Amino acid sequence: MKNRLLTSRYLRRGFLENVSCVLIGLGIFMLMQPFAMTAFTYSFSVILFGTVSFLIVSHFPE
Repeated sequence: MKNRLLTSRYLRRGFLENVSCVLIGLGIFMLMQPFAMTAFTYSFSVILFGTVSFLIVSHFPE
């Protein structure tokens, strides 16, 4: 019962949409920063993962 409550709490649109938006913003920040080449290298992957997760999460119930 408790596991179901945790799952239903976190598998909601609001929380996961915010996490996806933060990932997209983090990826854009990583793309535009001039200091670390490693962050620049992974920036496209982070933006892509954030975008795909936003598309999936937008179909979850509210």
